[in-house]
Amino acid sequence: MTDPTPPASPRTVLTDLYWAAVTAAAPGPALRSALGSLTPELKRRVHLLALGKAAHPMAVAAVAALRERGAEPAGGVVVTTEPAAPPHPNLTVLVGDHPEPGPNSRAAAEGLQLAASRVHSEDEAWVLLSGGTTSLIGAPIAGVRPDELAGLYSVLLGSGLDITAMNRIRKRFSRWGAGRLAAALAPACVKNFTISDVIGDDLASIGSGPCVPDESTAAEVRTLLTSAGLWEKIPGTFRRIVTSVERGEAPETPKPGDPAFRNLEVRLVASNRLALEAVLQRATTLGFSSRLMSGALAGEAAGTGREIAKVLSNYSDPGIPQSGSLHKNSICLVWGGETTVTLADRTTGKGGRNQELALAAAAEMGRWADGSMGGRGVSLLAAGTDGRDGPTDAAGAIVDATTWEAIRRAGRDPGRDLTEHNA
Repeated sequence: MTDPTPPASPRTVLTDLYWAAVTAAAPGPALRSALGSLTPELKRRVHLLALGKAAHPMAVAAVAALRERGAEPAGGVVVTTEPAAPPHPNLTVLVGDHPEPGPNSRAAAEGLQLAASRVHSEDEAWVLLSGGTTSLIGAPIAGVRPDELAGLYSVLLGSGLDITAMNRIRKRFSRWGAGRLAAALAPACVKNFTISDVIGDDLASIGSGPCVPDESTAAEVRTLLTSAGLWEKIPGTFRRIVTSVERGEAPETPKPGDPAFRNLEVRLVASNRLALEAVLQRATTLGFSSRLMSGALAGEAAGTGREIAKVLSNYSDPGIPQSGSLHKNSICLVWGGETTVTLADRTTGKGGRNQELALAAAAEMGRWADGSMGGRGVSLLAAGTDGRDGPTDAAGAIVDATTWEAIRRAGRDPGRDLTEHNA
């Protein structure tokens, strides 16, 4: 007896797998699960400080968890990317600027200062942290002008440095980075629940580490900037600050062992790794032979896209059309991580790292159109689990061997778009 269910299209399957990743990384459910392990009875007033692109759903989950314990938030702030109704009357919602800090970010940093100042020593603060925090509360330390900090962020975003390296630099000059939020909240009890958006889940890099020690020294920051060719490109203010700390004329950032971290608990509640595991499990359920290729994908988005396409060309089925339906014995290859895009001066293209990776892969896959190089039946999705890719409202893109030519027929020059980072 034949199976009456028609085989699914690549787009349908890839979308299904994407939602498996998104669900696994969903901030609200992930936080609710973590909060479920806390002591049922709360003995202190709890303030909520939710920061990042996932701040609002995390705050909603925290309010629900408090109410399950018969409590309400004593106060707090939610700093996120879009306007939203406060999840509780005692919470203030503020919108920061992203991906580069601006006036709204400075206002959000002030709002965070006000909320932190209301946390007393006998209180408890839940810091709900997610990606995007660095920019959303991006305000400078004393002695740095806002335009200088914005200029630094712009230089770093176009430098090609990975997120860990960028945050190692940014947090040194950021008002709330490098453990400074923990210092402001001390000696209150602080519970930091974090959703990771960086490779390796380095807590000091996520959101520029507002609640964890900064283990990097000023000398290491200088070396990093110099090796990236950025030391002479950044404003002189930053060079002077680094130099003064190196000479012992100004204090270092809070380090391990600092009293600021004495009453601090940090817990990772969601990460790229968990999302990858969910994709692999879902793919297996759908009947795929699934394989994790890498959980630490990094490097230039375009180059990475081309390399992935070359790998995919070895996994093809010459018996089905380029955009045909998937069938039994199909293979699902999974990568996770975060690539970068190095921007030239005055670049104005629009598109994120995932779209650029996909477009570069489409260029390589377009060479398969006649079937002579394999690749039939291969489709690729490149997307971010937070639903945003760079300064766009897209999560990423789906491409195959027909995409490049389809773009041409639509009246665009995909090669030029790729060169100009206009994916």
